[in-house]
Amino acid sequence: MVAKNPLEMQDKQEFQNRDGERTRDRRVFSPLADIFEAENEIIVVADVPGADEETIEITLEKNVLTINANIDTEVPEKKALYHSEYAVGDFQRSFVLSNQIDREGIEATVKNGVLYLHLPKSKEAQSRKIAVKAG
Repeated sequence: MVAKNPLEMQDKQEFQNRDGERTRDRRVFSPLADIFEAENEIIVVADVPGADEETIEITLEKNVLTINANIDTEVPEKKALYHSEYAVGDFQRSFVLSNQIDREGIEATVKNGVLYLHLPKSKEAQSRKIAVKAG
C-alpha cells in the first residue's frame, strides 16, 4: 500500500469552465472514475460515453493530469429534438499527481466509452521486501 494518496480529484459532477479557454458553448461534465491500486501502478477507469481515441485528449502539465473529451452528438437529418431525458455535453476532469507516479510511463486506452489510465508507480513508491540478516 502507498502511504500517501497518489491522486487528488476534483469531485464536482458538472461544472462550467469559466477561464475563457473553452471554445464550445456546451455543458461540461466531470466523468465518474474508479481508482484501483495494484502493486506497481494506479489504474483510473473513467466513464466517457460517446468518446473514442479521436475525441479524448489527455494532458500532463506540472503535476496536473487532465482528461478532455469533446463529444459530438448526432441528430438525425431533417429532425428536431422533441424530448430529451439525459444531458449531453463534453467531459473534463483533472487529477493532481504525487511524486509517487512515474510520469514517463503513463498510458491510456479507451474502449466502448470507458477510459483506462495506467499510472505506474515510481521505483521509490513500490513496496519491496527487505532481507533480515543474522548479526
